[in-house]
Amino acid sequence: MYPNLKPTLLLINPSNQYRRGFTLRQESRQVPLGLGMVAALTPSHWKVILLDENIKPFRYRPADLVAITAFTSTVARAYEIAAIYRSQGIPVVIGGIHASMLPEEAKQFADAVVVGEAESIWPAVIRDFEAGRLQKIYKAPPADLSQMPAPKHEIFHPSYLFASIQTSRGCPMDCDFCSVPVFNGHQYRLRPVEAILEEMASLRNRLIYFVDDNIVGYNDKAREHALEIFEGMIRRNLRKEWFAQASMNIAQDKELLKMASRSGCKMLLLGVEAESESQLHDTNKRLNLKLGINNYAHAFKAIHKAGIAVLGAFIYGMDSDTPATLRKRTQYILRSSVDVIQASVMTPLPGTRLYERMAKDNRILPARLPEHWQHYHFSDVVFRPAQMEAETLASEINRAYATLFQGGALRLKFLRTLWNTRSLRTAVWAWNSNFNYRSVALERPSIAINSHQ
Repeated sequence: MYPNLKPTLLLINPSNQYRRGFTLRQESRQVPLGLGMVAALTPSHWKVILLDENIKPFRYRPADLVAITAFTSTVARAYEIAAIYRSQGIPVVIGGIHASMLPEEAKQFADAVVVGEAESIWPAVIRDFEAGRLQKIYKAPPADLSQMPAPKHEIFHPSYLFASIQTSRGCPMDCDFCSVPVFNGHQYRLRPVEAILEEMASLRNRLIYFVDDNIVGYNDKAREHALEIFEGMIRRNLRKEWFAQASMNIAQDKELLKMASRSGCKMLLLGVEAESESQLHDTNKRLNLKLGINNYAHAFKAIHKAGIAVLGAFIYGMDSDTPATLRKRTQYILRSSVDVIQASVMTPLPGTRLYERMAKDNRILPARLPEHWQHYHFSDVVFRPAQMEAETLASEINRAYATLFQGGALRLKFLRTLWNTRSLRTAVWAWNSNFNYRSVALERPSIAINSHQ
């Protein structure tokens, strides 16, 4: 098909043009790991180029085939860029979690849509393109992680401070607001430990973000898998520093915390969500309910004892929330020993039970789609709250952000982290992470999108 030169595959990572979010600071930018996997799966007779709006604004580059990934918050931009290439007669393939949740929408803006995990279907997409028979929809089964190649990290811009690594996929939990089980399935799948360690050893980056939804999993097999990774990092003397997401019950496993710390763990993201049982019931956060809210402080203390900071993820705008409970949540966050603050607006992402329920009840705010998908970035209000007006929730969010991220509060958090962990390095991690979230939160005021028409 291409006798004299290599065909060009252009991979594009679009950026939200309304809110830059974590791309504002070099410290918080995250590599588009899925595109690194697509690059690794593309045959060697192709030339692969990554155009990454996390780093540089879009500039047209010629290509034979374009592949774009997108979250809900970046899909409007993805559609804009796709239109440019399609107007030139260049086929566009779109994938990622948003396109997987709404393939009928996505196929209006692309020549082909990949639904699900790319590993099991991308070779077929390339073969079909080369044969001139590109299909409109490709539905991918869950990938066999034991056969998964390492992503092609060398295509990522060298300015990324953090490398991203995935050790597992899937989640057996059933949180109301989460689309991960829909996209990756409820079965928890594990990558081979040696493949993970080899990938880490090959990276120039000292800082690592494990992108797993729960690095330690939900059963004994997953726990042993995590322990083998930590022990392997120590044995190989990889000298990496890392953070990851975990469930609250990691605090009950002293051995696992000790090995995580020895292998370089500086911070764990815990889905705290709320400080009261009524709000946890709203989101079906069963694991936290089982642990018990009164045990939060003990969990944070155990993690701190291992020299690890706690990144607490909280949600504003659950159905039982009122302005009073939101202000109470803010005060709880300030008083608690949570080191880093992630305070998000409840956002009904397509594919979640939350979205389906709110759509059925006509609670999704009227929007010009796909343009208004750019507001689904966890800082704007895109639905009608149960106990207040949407504009009131937006106002309360702005009040919370101004309180949580003011300089005095962050300085106090830094000193508490230093005292609780006895680690200056961990405290610096927490300080920098708080400024990442501060930049996102204060970039522009939260709004209710129906007041922004």
